Amino acid sequence: MVLLFLSTQELIFAGLVVVLLFGSKKIPEIARGMGKGIREFKNATSDIQEEIRKTSKEVTDQVDITKTSKPKKSNPEK
Repeated sequence: MVLLFLSTQELIFAGLVVVLLFGSKKIPEIARGMGKGIREFKNATSDIQEEIRKTSKEVTDQVDITKTSKPKKSNPEK
């Protein structure tokens, strides 16, 4: 099994190090915290994308209105 250029032995070693550092009771709590953080990050990015789409649509609509409105004719013969 190769995951991000890590062999199975390296993944097992990394897992053992995590268990030794944090203890087996803390790992689910850490994973939940990371999951919440990732979820909040995704929500924030989707909110930003929606705001950009909305602003882009408003600007496009404003440009379309300006293009469709008739320009005032100036009288060059004064």
